[in-house]
Amino acid sequence: MSAAQLAGWAFAGTGVAVVVVAAVCAVLVPGALARLHLLTVVTSLGVPLAGIGVAVLDGGGLAGGMTLLTVAIVAVTGPAIGGAIGRLVVQDEGRAREDAPR
Repeated sequence: MSAAQLAGWAFAGTGVAVVVVAAVCAVLVPGALARLHLLTVVTSLGVPLAGIGVAVLDGGGLAGGMTLLTVAIVAVTGPAIGGAIGRLVVQDEGRAREDAPR
Protein backbone atom coordinates (compact mmCIF):
# COMPACT_ATOMS: atom_id res chain seq x y z
CA MET A 1 0.00 0.00 0.00
CA SER A 2 1.44 3.34 -1.07
CA ALA A 3 1.59 6.47 1.03
CA ALA A 4 -1.12 8.10 -1.10
CA GLN A 5 -3.46 5.17 -0.57
CA LEU A 6 -2.75 5.17 3.15
CA ALA A 7 -3.47 8.91 3.34
CA GLY A 8 -6.65 8.48 1.29
CA TRP A 9 -7.96 5.74 3.56
CA ALA A 10 -7.04 7.81 6.63
CA PHE A 11 -8.94 10.85 5.34
CA ALA A 12 -11.95 8.80 4.23
CA GLY A 13 -12.03 6.81 7.46
CA THR A 14 -11.81 9.92 9.60
CA GLY A 15 -14.60 11.59 7.61
CA VAL A 16 -16.86 8.57 7.94
CA ALA A 17 -16.10 8.36 11.66
CA VAL A 18 -17.11 12.01 12.11
CA VAL A 19 -20.39 11.37 10.27
CA VAL A 20 -21.15 8.24 12.31
CA VAL A 21 -20.39 9.92 15.64
CA ALA A 22 -22.53 12.92 14.69
CA ALA A 23 -25.40 10.62 13.66
CA VAL A 24 -25.27 8.71 16.94
CA CYS A 25 -25.12 11.94 18.92
CA ALA A 26 -28.05 13.37 16.93
CA VAL A 27 -30.18 10.50 18.16
CA LEU A 28 -29.15 11.11 21.77
CA VAL A 29 -29.28 14.90 22.12
CA PRO A 30 -32.54 16.74 22.72
CA GLY A 31 -33.60 19.77 20.75
CA ALA A 32 -33.53 20.83 17.14
CA LEU A 33 -30.68 23.32 17.57
CA ALA A 34 -28.35 20.73 19.08
CA ARG A 35 -29.10 18.34 16.23
CA LEU A 36 -28.59 21.14 13.74
CA HIS A 37 -25.17 21.82 15.23
CA LEU A 38 -24.26 18.20 14.59
CA LEU A 39 -25.39 18.56 10.98
CA THR A 40 -23.06 21.50 10.47
CA VAL A 41 -20.20 19.42 11.87
CA VAL A 42 -20.96 16.81 9.22
CA THR A 43 -21.13 19.33 6.35
CA SER A 44 -18.04 21.29 7.38
CA LEU A 45 -15.79 18.48 8.60
CA GLY A 46 -17.08 14.98 7.84
CA VAL A 47 -17.97 15.38 4.17
CA PRO A 48 -14.78 17.28 3.24
CA LEU A 49 -12.55 14.69 4.94
CA ALA A 50 -14.34 11.77 3.30
CA GLY A 51 -14.38 13.51 -0.07
CA ILE A 52 -10.68 14.33 0.04
CA GLY A 53 -9.97 10.72 0.92
CA VAL A 54 -12.06 9.47 -2.01
CA ALA A 55 -10.38 11.93 -4.38
CA VAL A 56 -6.92 10.80 -3.25
CA LEU A 57 -7.87 7.15 -3.64
CA ASP A 58 -9.27 7.87 -7.12
CA GLY A 59 -5.89 9.12 -8.24
CA GLY A 60 -6.78 12.50 -9.67
CA GLY A 61 -9.10 11.60 -12.52
CA LEU A 62 -12.34 13.21 -13.59
CA ALA A 63 -14.26 11.40 -10.85
CA GLY A 64 -11.86 12.78 -8.24
CA GLY A 65 -12.35 16.29 -9.58
CA MET A 66 -16.12 15.93 -9.45
CA THR A 67 -15.83 14.62 -5.90
CA LEU A 68 -13.80 17.66 -4.87
CA LEU A 69 -16.30 19.98 -6.58
CA THR A 70 -19.15 18.35 -4.68
CA VAL A 71 -17.20 18.60 -1.42
CA ALA A 72 -16.54 22.29 -2.04
CA ILE A 73 -20.22 22.98 -2.69
CA VAL A 74 -21.29 21.13 0.46
CA ALA A 75 -18.57 22.75 2.59
CA VAL A 76 -19.51 26.26 1.44
CA THR A 77 -23.28 25.97 1.47
CA GLY A 78 -23.77 23.59 4.43
CA PRO A 79 -22.98 26.00 7.27
CA ALA A 80 -24.98 28.81 5.64
CA ILE A 81 -28.00 26.56 5.23
CA GLY A 82 -27.57 25.36 8.83
CA GLY A 83 -27.59 28.96 10.04
CA ALA A 84 -30.73 29.75 8.06
CA ILE A 85 -32.51 26.67 9.40
CA GLY A 86 -31.40 27.55 12.95
CA ARG A 87 -32.87 31.01 12.55
CA LEU A 88 -36.17 29.50 11.40
CA VAL A 89 -36.21 27.15 14.40
CA VAL A 90 -35.63 30.05 16.80
CA GLN A 91 -38.36 32.10 15.14
CA ASP A 92 -40.75 29.15 15.18
CA GLU A 93 -40.13 28.61 18.89
CA GLY A 94 -40.82 32.31 19.56
CA ARG A 95 -37.33 32.99 20.92
CA ALA A 96 -36.33 35.55 18.27
CA ARG A 97 -36.46 39.25 19.14
CA GLU A 98 -39.30 41.20 17.59
CA ASP A 99 -36.93 43.73 16.02
CA ALA A 100 -34.75 41.05 14.42
CA PRO A 101 -34.59 41.21 10.61
CA ARG A 102 -36.52 38.52 8.79
